[in-house]
Amino acid sequence: MKVHCRILPAASGLALLLGVSAPALAEQVPVSGCDDSLRAAFQPEDQTTITLIKLFRAGEKVTLGDGKAGGGSMVILAGPPATAQVDLCLVKLSVGPGNPGPEGAPSTSAGIGMEVWLPSPAVWNGRIHNMGGGGWVGGDGANPEVINWTYAIDKANVEHSVTSMQDTGHTGNGGAFAMLPDGTPNRRLWEDFAVRGLHQQTLKTKALARAFYGRDASFAYFEGGSTGGRQAHKLAQAYPDDYDGIIGMYPAINWSRFVTGMMHKYLVYERDLDGKGLTAAQEDLVSLAAIRACDTVGGVHLGYVIDQAACRYDPAKDAQVLCASDGGNNKSSDCVTLREAAALNRIWYGPTINGSVPDPAIDNGYRATLAEKQVWFGVPRGTLLTGSWYVRNLVKANPQIAAGFAKFSPNSLQADWLALALQNPAVANPDFVNATGNGEGLWRELTPRLLANVADRGKALQAIFSYIDTDNPDLSRFKARGGKFLGWHGINDELIPVQGTMNYYTRLAERMGGVAQVNSFYRMFIVPGAGHGTPVGAANGGANPPAFATQMFDALTAWVERGKAPERLTITSARPGPDAATMPTCPLPTRIVYRRGDPLKAASYTCE
Repeated sequence: MKVHCRILPAASGLALLLGVSAPALAEQVPVSGCDDSLRAAFQPEDQTTITLIKLFRAGEKVTLGDGKAGGGSMVILAGPPATAQVDLCLVKLSVGPGNPGPEGAPSTSAGIGMEVWLPSPAVWNGRIHNMGGGGWVGGDGANPEVINWTYAIDKANVEHSVTSMQDTGHTGNGGAFAMLPDGTPNRRLWEDFAVRGLHQQTLKTKALARAFYGRDASFAYFEGGSTGGRQAHKLAQAYPDDYDGIIGMYPAINWSRFVTGMMHKYLVYERDLDGKGLTAAQEDLVSLAAIRACDTVGGVHLGYVIDQAACRYDPAKDAQVLCASDGGNNKSSDCVTLREAAALNRIWYGPTINGSVPDPAIDNGYRATLAEKQVWFGVPRGTLLTGSWYVRNLVKANPQIAAGFAKFSPNSLQADWLALALQNPAVANPDFVNATGNGEGLWRELTPRLLANVADRGKALQAIFSYIDTDNPDLSRFKARGGKFLGWHGINDELIPVQGTMNYYTRLAERMGGVAQVNSFYRMFIVPGAGHGTPVGAANGGANPPAFATQMFDALTAWVERGKAPERLTITSARPGPDAATMPTCPLPTRIVYRRGDPLKAASYTCE
């Protein structure tokens, strides 16, 4: 008997073995390499220029030029050069038109700089995982001699996703780019910073992936925290079709009010304490006392506070922190006076139009809605008040950065925003440069009412500032296209009060038809003890289980790709073994409630 065999083409035979069609397999064959053929396949439009295409072979150090990090706002996070675990293709490009002007002026820009990383076709997982920035973002993304954002490389190198970042159209770390040399708003760069750079990042990354791999990505994701969290929300609001899933963590939404509110601490110290401020030791003394007063759960001191609404600690009534001269029992040099205790209560409550705050026994400021006369929220009691976890742990080795934080002065995000909202550079610190005059630190002269006016002025200028507030609760288009949004915010965020995110969620639920409608596509988890993108935000560093890292992205991909929505996420302490502490994180509007059992175990809590 003859056996008739039909010899299949190699590609078709392999396709049958893999269970995919031959055309699908063929679509995975790259149409270009990491060379000029990619430039030709990409076919950029007139205002887009590729400045570098560079292949890093597996085993090579991922570095350019002298190996130094670029000028991005996250440069303090840059470690030593990574080693390529797989072949990586780096593409750097500039997207115009930018903004013309005098050479060297902060407002002059050649365009939006980007870095796009493409892992080897042999390992690409079919995903795009783009990243957002922090602060004013900034950088030198198109510069072919530096790698500007080293912390994004792992998305391609380890995760095997295509990834990118962009500098939002300016090179500096401050906000002076947003003011033209004549002192008026730089509308073009406001647009690049607030929204346009985000969409261009999406378009260019998708186009490069298509050119390099010969097919579109299966799924596209965006992830960002702080300003990146604001960027995440802006994408869902303005460009709902750009991404299948978005992570927006500790978001810098409500920009006009939250950034204005960040100035409150410095103005309280200027006005109420004659510009001297409290020492770090004094702030820690009182913050730790607040934690001890409010952290007991099931008879155990957790070391951080999970029920901030119930924490009514008042240092003015605590003899253990008050100086003996003010009726207290504390005889150390770190004691606080009644005047200093009152200042701390004002900081925790947040700015008001007249500078007064209620007794914390009546209102401690921890809620989702603003009280009458309240401009914005303050940080909850027990939160680290001096610097942040990053300042204390990551920049100690950098004397220049450490000295900057020791000057008792607002950073460029805070002070520069005042200058931009008031259109007066003199209000900012001296590092704000403009042809009409530089910063003179006149923020010190602001009264509570004038500070409130800054927030109102920012709201009034939203159209000119390209709606930087990013507080639009209408996400109906993102929901309709099937998009999913996850985020988290630490209760002890040192920079962006978590109440602002709670406020946005409340308005989101009102606009979108209720909690059930919102939770079908948007979930924001509140993390006890966590700080501003850091494991620790409470003054009692290390007590709480650290915030998740890749857990959030894994939850998002499961939701988008398999329809499995996260109900609650558990965080675990770094201490290994059966004694490791665990704690649930609950999605808004629920909160953590202790029921019974070991207070150090997540199983003892529910989300209600």
